[in-house]
Amino acid sequence: MPQLASAASETGTLRVVVADDQALVRVGFCGIIAATPGFAVVGEAGNGAEAVEAARRTGPDVILMDVRMPVMDGIEATRQITASTDVRVLILTTFDLDEYVFAALRAGASGFLLKDTLPADLLNAVRVVAAGDALLAPSVTRRLIGEFARTPRTAGTPSTAGQGPDPARAGGNLLRGLTERELEVLTMVARGRSNAEIAEQLTISPATAKTHVAHLLTKLDARDRIQLVIIAYQSGLVTA
Repeated sequence: MPQLASAASETGTLRVVVADDQALVRVGFCGIIAATPGFAVVGEAGNGAEAVEAARRTGPDVILMDVRMPVMDGIEATRQITASTDVRVLILTTFDLDEYVFAALRAGASGFLLKDTLPADLLNAVRVVAAGDALLAPSVTRRLIGEFARTPRTAGTPSTAGQGPDPARAGGNLLRGLTERELEVLTMVARGRSNAEIAEQLTISPATAKTHVAHLLTKLDARDRIQLVIIAYQSGLVTA
C-alpha cells in the first residue's frame, strides 16, 4: 500500500486536516488545533473529495472527518484515504448517525469523536489516534461497542454496501491461531477495556498487556484496536 511519510517525528508537531461541510464547525476545530502548541492545521476540506485530495497532498498525521458531506461522503473518503496512505482518520459524529459510524470504522477509520466534545478532549483524541491507539473515553467507546453488538448487519446497510470483502470478517478466521491468553485479551479489548484495566484484571503488568495487544494486531492483520473490536464481534468471540 502506498504510504506518505509523516512529518510529525521530524518537527514534533502533529499535522491535522479538518474535513466538515459546516463552515462554522470546521473553523471552530481549526481554531482550537491551530492555537495549541504542538499542533498544526495543514489543510481543510468541505467535502469528501477535497478531504481525499488534502490527505494525499499534505500527508497529515490525522484527518478529522465528518460523515455526511456533499460530493463524496466521509465513509468513501475514509476508505480511499486509508487504502492509499498511512493517514489516520478520526470520525466526527453524533450518535444519531451510529450506522454510518460503523461503516466508517469498517472503512479503516481509527476512532470517533463527538462533535460537542470539549477542546481538551479533541486534542487528546488527535494525540491518541496519531499514536496508533483507537480507544478514546471508555464510556463512549463502550456505548459504540454496545450499539455494534445490538445492531444487525445486512448487505444493504451503509455499513457493508459497496465495500467488497470485509477485512474484519476475513480476519476472524485467524482466531484459531490465537493462544488462550490472547483470546482473553481480545475479549477484553472488545469490551472496551484499556491496557491498564486488562493488566489489572489478568494480574499482569501494563507492559505485558500492551505486548499482547500488539501481538493481536499483528496476528489478525488489524490496523488498530477498533478493528480488533470488529473482529471479535464478527467472529462470534464476543456477542453482547
